[in-house]
Amino acid sequence: MKFGGLEKITLIDYPGKIACMVYTIGCNFRCPYCHNPELVDETVVDTISERKVLEFLDGRRAMLDAVVVTGGEPTMHGEALLCFLKKVKARGFLVKLDSNGTNPEILKRAIDGKLVDYVAMDIKSPMSKYAQVVARPVDVAAIRASIELLISSPVEYEFRTTVIKALCSPEDIDEIGREIRGARRYFLQKFVPTKLLNPQFLKKVTYSDAEFEAFRKKMNTYVTYCGIR
Repeated sequence: MKFGGLEKITLIDYPGKIACMVYTIGCNFRCPYCHNPELVDETVVDTISERKVLEFLDGRRAMLDAVVVTGGEPTMHGEALLCFLKKVKARGFLVKLDSNGTNPEILKRAIDGKLVDYVAMDIKSPMSKYAQVVARPVDVAAIRASIELLISSPVEYEFRTTVIKALCSPEDIDEIGREIRGARRYFLQKFVPTKLLNPQFLKKVTYSDAEFEAFRKKMNTYVTYCGIR
């Protein structure tokens, strides 16, 4: 595999762990608010080889607890991703995988093979609005299968939604709650306009702190824990 970036240390991307983060190239969604446009449209100039990433990890075994694999969408890489995860696990690291849930088969194989310790899955919108929000045709059955897989899995996981007022109404958030009912952990993420796939979204806004708190309380009727980021 080739990667689009390597963050050598992060204290916030794997709960309670000191981690590094690698970015896979390519995505099957085109979310306008994506803050990694060069990964989505595959215009990364300075790629990093898998060999270089593994060499970096070999020199950090005493300093890092975990590796976060994010994107782009990592599961697009199929067997190559699973092979990379095996090499990371063989070095003694915990693995967190970020995914949009479009490839439940690869997700299941990673979980069943004990190649991941934590999965963070984005819930972009209610199922009824997915194609509209991600700007691509979507197999919502695959999204649902990934949700069900994680809810029934022993692996640690979280669901999360980046909330933009123009794309996500209060009714949408309630619908998401019903669709992930029984989940252990869910996070509402405040939209921060930075570098985006669609620059027009720099003008978009999110909800107030008070509105987020109301959403959090509502979501806690569906999930064990709802947090705000």
